[in-house]
Amino acid sequence: MRPIRAAALIAAWVATCTGAAAQEFQLEDVPAVASIPIAQIKPRTVIFADQRNDKLADSSTGLIPFEDWARSRPVQRRFLSLFPSFVEPTLNQQTKLKLSIYQAEARFRLPRPAAALDLSRYANVAFLEQIDPAVKHRPITAGDAVPDKDAGAAQNRPPNRHWCEDAKAICVQSRYMFEGKIPTGIQLANKLREESKKPIPDFIEFQSEIMLVTQPHLAELPSLTGLDSTVTSGLEQNIFWVNQVIQFGKLLAVLQQHPTEREVAIATVYILIAVRNDVLNKQREYINTPILRNLVPAQLLMGNSSFNSGDSLSAGLPKYARSRIKAIADMMERE
Repeated sequence: MRPIRAAALIAAWVATCTGAAAQEFQLEDVPAVASIPIAQIKPRTVIFADQRNDKLADSSTGLIPFEDWARSRPVQRRFLSLFPSFVEPTLNQQTKLKLSIYQAEARFRLPRPAAALDLSRYANVAFLEQIDPAVKHRPITAGDAVPDKDAGAAQNRPPNRHWCEDAKAICVQSRYMFEGKIPTGIQLANKLREESKKPIPDFIEFQSEIMLVTQPHLAELPSLTGLDSTVTSGLEQNIFWVNQVIQFGKLLAVLQQHPTEREVAIATVYILIAVRNDVLNKQREYINTPILRNLVPAQLLMGNSSFNSGDSLSAGLPKYARSRIKAIADMMERE
C-alpha cells in the first residue's frame, strides 16, 4: 500500500472514531417538548422549550405566577414542585410570599438501551461540578439543612420527612460568585441603599439534595413526560434553601426506553426555578438610576440586562438552563 494512501486511510479511521465523540449536542428551540414526535428528534440534538412565550407568562417578566402554574398544570406541580404539597409560604397570618416560575424542559436521544444507562453515577458532587464548574460545592448533613432547623424556612421542608435524612441522598451546600459586571453593580447598589438595610450579597448560596427517584414515583413519570414507554431511572436535585432571590429549584432527569428502537434511550430533563416576587418588585427603583437601570432583578434573571454574562447564573435563567441541559446531554452521550 502506498504511504500516501495508507496515511489517508489512517486519517479517515481516526476521524470516524473520534469525530462522533467530539461532536457536541446542538440545541433546537421548540414550542413544547411533548409536541415533537420522538421520530423527529435527530441524533446529538436537544429539543428545548421554556415558558417565556407561554400564555400564562407575565409579559413584563416572562415568568409564570406560581398559583396559575399550580392550578393549570397539576401534573407538573406534582413532580416539579419542591414536594407535591408545596404551597406559597406564609409570611404572617395575612400575607403570602408570592412566587413566579421559570420552567425549562428538554429531550434528546442516546444511542444505548435505557437499561444500560445508570443515573446513579450522577448522584454525586462530581456531576454538579461537571455541569457547572463555576459553582463550588461541599457536602453537608441533615444537621446542616436550614429548613430542618430554621423556623423561617420550615415551609420548604416536606411534611413527612427532613431533608438529607435518607441514607441514599447526597446533600451539598453550593456557592456561586456572580461574574462579569454584576458584582460592581451590586457594590454600587449597596452604597445607594439605606444603612439600616442588609447589603445585597454578590453571591448565591444554596443547599440541595440529590437522589434517585424510587418506586412508585418512577413508574408514574410517563404522566409527566407524555412518553408512553418504560422509565428505567430518574434523578432529581431539590434546591431547598437559597440565600436570596430564589425560593426553591428543581432538576429532574428521566430516562425511558425508546418506544420502537431497542438500542436507543430517550432522556427528558426539567429545570424549574421559583423566584420570590418581593425581590422582583422591591428593586424597581434601580430603573431611575441610569447606571443601575439594567440591574433590575427581573431583567437579570431572564437574561435581558447588559449586566448578563457567561454561561452560568450570571447569564440569566434561559441561557443557564440551556447550558446545564447541554452539559448533561454531552455527559450522558460520552458515558
